[in-house]
Amino acid sequence: MPNFESFTTAEIIEKTKLPKYTIVEGDAVLSGLKEKSIKVSIITVTYNSARFLGDCIRSVQMQNYKNIEHIIIDGKSTDGTIGIIKKYEAGISRWISETDKGMYDALNKGMKMATGDVIGILNSDDVLDNDHVIFNIVREFVANKADAVYGDLEYVAQEDTDKVLRVWKGMPYNRSRFEHGWMPAHPTFYVKRSLVEKYGGYETHYFSAADYEFMARYLYQHKISASYLPKLIVRMRMGGASNINIKQRLRANRRDYLAMKRNKIPFAFFVSILKPLIKLHQFTGFNV
Repeated sequence: MPNFESFTTAEIIEKTKLPKYTIVEGDAVLSGLKEKSIKVSIITVTYNSARFLGDCIRSVQMQNYKNIEHIIIDGKSTDGTIGIIKKYEAGISRWISETDKGMYDALNKGMKMATGDVIGILNSDDVLDNDHVIFNIVREFVANKADAVYGDLEYVAQEDTDKVLRVWKGMPYNRSRFEHGWMPAHPTFYVKRSLVEKYGGYETHYFSAADYEFMARYLYQHKISASYLPKLIVRMRMGGASNINIKQRLRANRRDYLAMKRNKIPFAFFVSILKPLIKLHQFTGFNV
């Protein structure tokens, strides 16, 4: 076998006739023989998302793992969003543009359209960190026979995704951590579609806490297995519906509390107070 040090991944694949979803990591060529049959559905919800949507789509289309189904659910955008979707349409599996009842309603539509073995989301402003993110996620599912996989997240500046403002570092999965206010970073959370069909989608009446409720329902209430992948999965542009001001943060905490009660997390009131507090260390060393 030739020395590949001077070749790009694409050149290595071409020269060795390895499958297109093969990636090169360090000195090892990983052909993904077991992983290749796993289809990953990535759902992106858009509404007037023209500013950064191209970055999001390109980060999916550059993935070395090619068994990906990218579904875009647009909420009748009035800016240039549809034009950008059409520009990259050849690499998008399915997309629709119609009115919805908010982000989580749109995500539920995407989940119903998904045909993959595994489902994850990618917000329209966000990007996958590198071109082998999905390969690593699939490999983690296979290696640990997990029902769900999650990893690390960086919050970055809107105009410069290399400028890190906050780091959400995960930790090895332990169900009891939910009782202390812990949760995985939702944009890094991938779960088997068969379980979505069994346990349902997002409960939209929890609004900004719907992502927390979704993961608490799966991980805490139904006790599915999960595996932590200690790698950066997503770069998330700073800003979020539940993190804008104190009033909205209090409202979000109230919804967290109701989600905890619903999923039988003990001492829900106190845990809902702990939940934002245990994230404070994520800001250490950053100017935000």
